[in-house]
Amino acid sequence: MSKIVVLDGYAANPGDISWEPIRTLGELIVYDNTASDDVAEKIKDADYVFTNKVPITADSMDSARNLKWIGVLATGYNIVDVSHAKKSGIPVANIPSYSTDTVAQNVFAHILNICNRVRDHSISIAGGKWSRCEHFAFWDYPQAELAGKTLGIIGFGAIGAKTAEIARAFGMKLLISTPHPKKELENDRLLFCDLETLFRNSDIISLHCPLTDSTKEIINRNTLSMMKKTAVLINTGRGPLINESELADALMNNTIAAAGLDVLCEEPPKSDNPLFKCSSCFITPHISWASYDARIRLFNTAYNNLYSFINGSPVNIVNT
Repeated sequence: MSKIVVLDGYAANPGDISWEPIRTLGELIVYDNTASDDVAEKIKDADYVFTNKVPITADSMDSARNLKWIGVLATGYNIVDVSHAKKSGIPVANIPSYSTDTVAQNVFAHILNICNRVRDHSISIAGGKWSRCEHFAFWDYPQAELAGKTLGIIGFGAIGAKTAEIARAFGMKLLISTPHPKKELENDRLLFCDLETLFRNSDIISLHCPLTDSTKEIINRNTLSMMKKTAVLINTGRGPLINESELADALMNNTIAAAGLDVLCEEPPKSDNPLFKCSSCFITPHISWASYDARIRLFNTAYNNLYSFINGSPVNIVNT
C-alpha cells in the first residue's frame, strides 16, 4: 500500500475535518507539525507528501527514495523547491482559489474594526463605561463611513477582485495597481493607476500582490510618507510586503492612522515585534484563510489532487 505523509496537519485541520477521504488512497500518517531537521526522516519512505508551511528542500527530496508527488495544502508553494522537484520528476500540486471569499471577508473585518473601533468600544463597555454614562450613547473614537472613501488595491488577482467587489457594495471608489490592468473595467468609480497615485490618493490600502523581489517591502518609509495621515493599511497577503519597523515608526509618529494585519514577516512572531507596541495596529494570527468553509474546500481539493494523480490525470501541478 502506498504511504501518504502529512507533515503539518494541525494548522489546516485541528480536528474538525475528517482525514478519512485521503486515508482511502493509502496508508496515512499525519504529523501535527514537523521541524525542518526532521523532514527527511519523516518522508524517507513516503510515496506522497502533503505540506502546508514545512519546507521541502532538494536534500529532503533526494532522501525520499519512493517520493512520487508533493501536495501543498495552500495556494502558495514557495516552501517547496519546485525546480528540484521538476528535475527529479516529482509533480507539485497546490490548492488554488479555495480562500478567495474568506480572505476578502477578513479584509473588511479589519477595515470595519478600524473604522468603527468595535474591539475598543467593546472593551470600554466591559469596563463599565457605558453603565456609568449619563447619555444613551458615547464614543471614544470617531466613526468613519466607507461610502465615498477610496480603497487602493495593490494586486488584482482573485482576492483583489473580490475585495473590489465588496468595496463597491459599500459605495467606495477604487484605485487599482496591477501589472495587467483591465481598462475595460474602468468607470467613474474604478481606475487603474500607478503606485504613487494610489498611495497619495487612497483612504485605505489593501495588499493583494504576490511576494516577489519587486514587491518585497513595497510598504516602506518612502511609500508610507506618500500616504494620507488619515490612511489605513490592510495586509492579508504576505508579511514581507511590509517593512515592519518602518511601519511601526509611521504608526507611532502618526504618519498614517492605522493598520490591520493578518500576516507578519516572521510567524509565529517574536514577542519584541515593534508593531505590538502600536495601539493603532490591529493584528490577527494569519487566519484570513482559515474559515471552516474554506478549509473544507481545501481538503476536498487536496483529496482530488492526489486522487487525480494516482489515477493518471494530474491536476493543479505548478512545476510542469
